[in-house]
Amino acid sequence: MKKMDKNIDDVVILAIESSCDETAAAVVKNGRQILSNVISSQIELHKLYGGVVPEIASRKHIEKINQVIEEALEQAGAVLDDMDAVGVTYGPGLVGALLVGVAEAKAISYAKKLPLVGVHHIEGHISANYIEHPELEPPFLCLVVSGGHTHLVIVKEYGEFQILGRTRDDAAGEAFDKVARAIGLGYPGGPKIDKLSLEGNPYAIDFPKGKIEDAPYDFSFSGVKSAVLNHLNRCRMQGEEIVAADIAASFQRSVVEVLVEHAISAAKDYHMDKLAIAGGVASNGALRRGMEKACQENGIHFYYPSPILCTDNAAMIGTAAYYEYKKGTRHGWDLNAVPNLKLGER
Repeated sequence: MKKMDKNIDDVVILAIESSCDETAAAVVKNGRQILSNVISSQIELHKLYGGVVPEIASRKHIEKINQVIEEALEQAGAVLDDMDAVGVTYGPGLVGALLVGVAEAKAISYAKKLPLVGVHHIEGHISANYIEHPELEPPFLCLVVSGGHTHLVIVKEYGEFQILGRTRDDAAGEAFDKVARAIGLGYPGGPKIDKLSLEGNPYAIDFPKGKIEDAPYDFSFSGVKSAVLNHLNRCRMQGEEIVAADIAASFQRSVVEVLVEHAISAAKDYHMDKLAIAGGVASNGALRRGMEKACQENGIHFYYPSPILCTDNAAMIGTAAYYEYKKGTRHGWDLNAVPNLKLGER
């Protein structure tokens, strides 16, 4: 394939994401223009086990990563020689899964003498908002809700964050998965609870909303998860009917109300008129509707990515990598997977 047409000022990045159970590659131009975004999902494989099995995920990444990158380049009408840098997720995530992407990125970077830019996975999720909202620029408030993370942060500048709140125990997505498993919906839990909730009464059961006294922006979802499990046990012991749709809808309402209340409260306290959501749970219909309504009532501009950009993908990593690249971030051959990397750490 011949080289692509591009201006001398254009920055084209090959991005790689392999932090969990999606093998993904994308070609991103100037941070916000997606030339390709290829995702190979392992959901059907992990459904058999009721959740992600790290060893299986790593093995599948090794099988898929070369063909996913080839497909991303082909869709973009580009070759590796067109790239200005390689961006890759290096944390947080499953260590074996991360290592596959990092090793691949280092190999391409070394072979083609391209700058290597390591990207924080959560920074990638936040950056997904830039792709479809060209007018969105820092500073703004962002609620990150995914399977492993629940963060409320001020995006002060590209790649610069002030963390206001985080979960003290389960992440929101983790609670969704555990409750889904308890009521027999299987994996992945979030989309299944969202769908079933449409058939239920969200006010049927009054599940608790976790609040932390000394930290108004922190979250706690283990209490509501335990309340659901206790409700199920009580129904079984007393021979009462278990109405899965009502349980799903009531649980979802409890989680969504806490997320919306904390985010709106922080926006007011910090005088933010722009609020974005990001992460896998950001594709939840009830959360999007609840946040949109609350933002309208409080005169706040609301931003969210399309569902395909909420779940793990490489386009968001390419966007984050672009802004890191422009700031001069470069990683050496010692770049390693950091499974517990905290937001803001380098």
